[in-house]
Amino acid sequence: MDIATASVEHKRYTLATPRERALLGVVQARSLATAGRRQEARAALLRAEDDLTAAKPGDDEPARVWFFSEASLAHETARTLWALGDPQGAQDEFWRSVHTRKTDAFGRTHVVTLGYLGAAQASQGNVEAACSTWAQALDAMNGVHSGRAREAVINMRRVLSSYRNRGISAAAEIDERAKAVLRRVA
Repeated sequence: MDIATASVEHKRYTLATPRERALLGVVQARSLATAGRRQEARAALLRAEDDLTAAKPGDDEPARVWFFSEASLAHETARTLWALGDPQGAQDEFWRSVHTRKTDAFGRTHVVTLGYLGAAQASQGNVEAACSTWAQALDAMNGVHSGRAREAVINMRRVLSSYRNRGISAAAEIDERAKAVLRRVA
């Protein structure tokens, strides 16, 4: 948290482009959320949104932030809201990320986001929606070779473990598909 906070408190932050500031700000927000500093985390999220909104074509941005877009901000905002104990807010932001992401260029992140979205849905008792979301994630796994995407599939199975003996056909189907994907990407 100290490093994330230091990155937004010094001259480096004021000299950064809006897109850079948004990325730094959302990282700080998540670290604040993890530390239980709720109000500061929410304020940092709002500042990051404002910073990304201020980003314009033609800004002299460094190449290291080319990827950070509305979809990225929504993904990181969702992770922050999840850390703050707001699963509905997290779910809404994961949806925003899924619907604004360019999936052809960011396949791995798309799978990971769908995995998190499904977990948020399941945490709210909506296992059918979670299974539908996870089906999309498993479909998107074709051609993706990533530790983070693999971990998303492992987490699906972990969450689904409490549903294995309840006779929910969608849960059983997704669990089997996830098991097959893990064998394929092992």
